[in-house]
Amino acid sequence: MYDLLIKGGKIVDGSGEDAFIGDVAIQNGVIAEVGENIEAEAKRVVDAEGMLVTPGFVDIHTHYDAQATWDPFVTPSGWHGCTTVVMGNCGVGFAPCRPEDREWLINVMEGVEDIPGSALTEGIQWDWETFPEYLDALEKLPRTVDIAAQVPHSAVRCYVMGEAGSENDDASPEQIEEMKQITVEALKAGALGFSTSRTPLHRSADGVLVAGTFAQVDELKGFGMALKEAGHGVFEAAIEHLKVPDEISWLRDIAEETNQNVIFNLSQTYEAPGMWSQVLEQIDDAAANGIPLYAQSAGRAIGILMTWVGSAHPFMVFPEYWTQVGGLSDEEKVAKLLDPEVREKILNDAAMDAGEFINFVATSFDKMFLFSEFQDYEPSYDQSVEARAKDLGKTPQEIAYDALCANNGEGFLYFPLFNYADGDLEPLRKMHSHPRIRMGLSDGGAHCGAICDAGMPTFMLTHWTRDRKRGETLPLEYMVYRQTRQTAEVYGLLDRGLLKPGYRADVNVIDYDNLQIGSPKIAKDLPAGGRRLIQRASGYKMTICAGEVVLENDQTTEARPGTLIRGPQADPVRG
Repeated sequence: MYDLLIKGGKIVDGSGEDAFIGDVAIQNGVIAEVGENIEAEAKRVVDAEGMLVTPGFVDIHTHYDAQATWDPFVTPSGWHGCTTVVMGNCGVGFAPCRPEDREWLINVMEGVEDIPGSALTEGIQWDWETFPEYLDALEKLPRTVDIAAQVPHSAVRCYVMGEAGSENDDASPEQIEEMKQITVEALKAGALGFSTSRTPLHRSADGVLVAGTFAQVDELKGFGMALKEAGHGVFEAAIEHLKVPDEISWLRDIAEETNQNVIFNLSQTYEAPGMWSQVLEQIDDAAANGIPLYAQSAGRAIGILMTWVGSAHPFMVFPEYWTQVGGLSDEEKVAKLLDPEVREKILNDAAMDAGEFINFVATSFDKMFLFSEFQDYEPSYDQSVEARAKDLGKTPQEIAYDALCANNGEGFLYFPLFNYADGDLEPLRKMHSHPRIRMGLSDGGAHCGAICDAGMPTFMLTHWTRDRKRGETLPLEYMVYRQTRQTAEVYGLLDRGLLKPGYRADVNVIDYDNLQIGSPKIAKDLPAGGRRLIQRASGYKMTICAGEVVLENDQTTEARPGTLIRGPQADPVRG
């Protein structure tokens, strides 16, 4: 008797092969049988007729390093079919860490990933110092899905170099060797890789660049040699977008010298809209020479969701805005902003100079879209604030203000910051069609007040395979493959991502025809009442992790089969 038998679904098995109608049988947390009309008894039979059956999604770019110590669900990712998440990206995390450095690491995470520091301070139950001890702490908490961790450069650098490390002084040969050995120890204890950041966008809450931003190549290669010595691990790098072509040389060297996967971010920017294609040529050259160099790209435009109580909106550069609502609670702020007299005072004010990046985000009304009205992640110019203002004979500021005041002050504007320089997602479609680009950059658990992209797995199915109106779609089988077997393989998780006998029973049963992403909302459900953007989905009939149902009809269950993944996982069929 099987534990679970899923009958009559449209099976997209994660291999990229054609879909077929069939059954999936599960026993002891493993796929036992896949085929047509399986005749067997089961403790539970699931009628999947008309449903899509896929492997659980594997998200390789999240920031649940703190949240995973208190939240067994790792939401929002857990609401969107993810059964495995990899955290510790972008060089930030919480281990290794001496007690006196805890506040510093919280400050870094708060600034880089826009996670409320008060939530981190209250939520993290520190019972580790070393990275192996951090893994032990993660393993103690019962959880719904599997998590995996990487070694963060900033934490290791601070642990070895102290204040000098946080100030980005050059590391000595002895310090490089010590950081290398800490990383080897972490990898042998179960870390899946190492991550670093080299972008000026990544700063602590105090405005200080992340430790390691300017690390010399010999230091970076020292971490690469740690992967080689340990015999496994991905080298993940967050590179300054405009410098990606220049940085590929040392990334390629590490990939070649270690024969371990090296992966970095690739996005289209407004400053250099065609540079991504140049990078693809460089990756192609590495591939032709057998060098394991990869890029990861987001599934949609990496976009800021602007709202009154979030981290960004057009009026944050207006002094009168701060005069009127500075220091107020969120509820008081919204109530006051809805007052017509306050509206008039703010709109009659002039914007101050807040620096190049903030000025760009706050004043580019041609790149700012009316999201609450359309909720469109591939909007056309006529949905922009600028276009609406021209149509109505108003100022862009008036249109933006009123859009934010929609729904009793809970309205949103959408600013696609990356991957939208052409005004559509065609470049991104081409990136996702490239054999060396991996699905990533969802940033689950991070950017709590500005970005809500953890729902990307659902978006990949709805937008790219079913709903896209402004260009070609992509095959359903390919989109499932991209976020199941393909993402699992790049991190060496060869036991999952396939609906074939012998592999882990991580499965989604999805009402594909009715699958939808919900409207984003601000929730104050982090520790200490910390706020975050969340986005639910509807259409997940069932998500199964290791053979147990962890989500049913879009609601989490009491099952806790998830665990900490320690190191690469062997292919149970091919060895």
